[in-house]
Amino acid sequence: MQNFVEESYDVVVVGAGHAGCEAALASARLGLNTICFTVSMDSVALMPCNPNIGGSSKGHLVREIDALGGQMGINIDSTFIQSKMLNPSKGPAVHSLRAQADKNEYSLLMRNTLQETPNLTLRQAEITDIIVENNTITGVKTHSGAIYHAKAVVLCTGVYLKARCLYGDVIEFTGPNGLKSANYLTDSLIDNGIGLRRFKTGTPARIDGKTIDYSKLEPQYGDKRVVPFSFTTDPETVQIHQVPCYLTYTNETTHQIIRDHLDESPIYGGVIEGVGPRYCPSIEDKVVKFSDKSRHQVFLEPEGLNTNEVYVDGMSSSMPEYVQYQMYRSVPGLENAKIVRNAYAIEYDCLEPNQLLPSLEFKSIHGLFSGGQFNGSSGYEEAAAQGLIAGINASQYVLGKEPLVLDRSQAYIGVLIDDLVTKESHEPYRMMTSRAEYRLLLRQDNADLRLTPIGYKIGLISQDRYDALCKKKQMIEDELERISSIHFGASQDVQDFLLAHNSTVLKKGVTFSDLVCRPELSYDLVCELDPEHPDLPNDVKEQLNIQIKYRGYIEREAKQVEEFKKLEGKAIPVELNYDRVPSLRTEARQKLKKVKPINIGQASRISGVSPSDISVLLVYIKSGAYLK
Repeated sequence: MQNFVEESYDVVVVGAGHAGCEAALASARLGLNTICFTVSMDSVALMPCNPNIGGSSKGHLVREIDALGGQMGINIDSTFIQSKMLNPSKGPAVHSLRAQADKNEYSLLMRNTLQETPNLTLRQAEITDIIVENNTITGVKTHSGAIYHAKAVVLCTGVYLKARCLYGDVIEFTGPNGLKSANYLTDSLIDNGIGLRRFKTGTPARIDGKTIDYSKLEPQYGDKRVVPFSFTTDPETVQIHQVPCYLTYTNETTHQIIRDHLDESPIYGGVIEGVGPRYCPSIEDKVVKFSDKSRHQVFLEPEGLNTNEVYVDGMSSSMPEYVQYQMYRSVPGLENAKIVRNAYAIEYDCLEPNQLLPSLEFKSIHGLFSGGQFNGSSGYEEAAAQGLIAGINASQYVLGKEPLVLDRSQAYIGVLIDDLVTKESHEPYRMMTSRAEYRLLLRQDNADLRLTPIGYKIGLISQDRYDALCKKKQMIEDELERISSIHFGASQDVQDFLLAHNSTVLKKGVTFSDLVCRPELSYDLVCELDPEHPDLPNDVKEQLNIQIKYRGYIEREAKQVEEFKKLEGKAIPVELNYDRVPSLRTEARQKLKKVKPINIGQASRISGVSPSDISVLLVYIKSGAYLK
């Protein structure tokens, strides 16, 4: 008699962090029988580091996840305790939402969402093996010996593979927050020819809020009018009482304490093997690399409404416990601070992502997909975005449909994934607005207009939501056409209006649109001159303002995208043998064979492939010589 569990599913998701949750929800919502494994039910959508969602460029990712039918935006709208729009004084391309989360509530709500979703099973168990037959995934095996057959598998292991946490000379072989690590899957992946590497990240201490002297701190408040992340959230429901954060600074005493004990840091003592994130450095790194700075910002962020724990943002560390007390208590307002959880660094195994196709499927194993921090990225938002795409494409694979691949002109998600699978990165990857060439087109405000039709086509967007988007789009188009034909002359009423708003008076007639283009005016203001204007929703008026004011720049970027699309549209035949391409440089040949780009555009972005190499490749493909 069989003495082990054996079950079958369409899709297996390994890991229930931010990537795993989105992957599992996407698969289940597309009608596929899905099971999602987690090493602990307490780690579902866990926020082991900063207690916030969004931020510069990351807010764009959350909006795009929502526009495609993902869950992160909906979840944070229901569990935030403070919200703020970053960069409001700059152009709309870099406006980004950032919300402080109630960590516990965020995790609980996401777990409940998974457990209440049809076609989805949430299971606590450690996956130790992937089962591969004839270069095709057929299932997974748990530590207990149970076998789960699957048509597709999505790896979203986060920072749990052979994880160890370090501070000073203390080494704990656990995942974040002391949770169980996953110690066996690494060997199975290596045995199946998957290349891994070692990365590290870190987190600051959590301190007891009752021991903080808030009189010495600068309060940081949220926006008076909160903008939701999800396009489906009623804006009125997020106008809540918000909790302030607080700002303080390190000082020379703090820095000297750190310098005096650098040899006790596992980062500088050589104990840590993994490579850390460049854009989220520890306080030790800041003191060493920015020695000219006399102070560094420290944000004190509450972790939730039902806890006194406060996150010390800006002072990530792996210093010994006694040194942590010294350096934290040297900061104004924290002189008597008590640590609730020590700061620590965490090392983990992760993937070399150039083993993946742009669909996030492994090149060497059919039906095996990967998403999240396991792919070499950092951040909750980057993880969730990859998880959503991996879950969608695992479903597309099972259903026999074409994968969803977003290119760099369509979404920040496209930029993120293209960078990961195409460009060599030797450190945890972080999304930034500067990475997006077409960021004026890829604004967070128009994510629904860009991506919701795609989500609808896939099956993650309801008919009602799609109809509402079509109505919004039509209102924008109709009003743009209407106001372009409305003219204002130099009448006394118009001149008085312009003077009242510190705007230059007219010497000749102009259109409604011309006036909106003026920096000091807006669509709403100019409506005062037009008693017949329609009563439009705020999000429609926002689009009108942006599309009118930035029309020239938008049109210029659109032309650049046309050129970009030409290269993206030139597919590289799968049967092409780079060793047979004459005049291709050795470095380019090696890099192209390793990455296996799907089109000329992707090939042109590979480090070590020059424009002349691309020209050689184009001529060779056009000649048809690869067919001989």
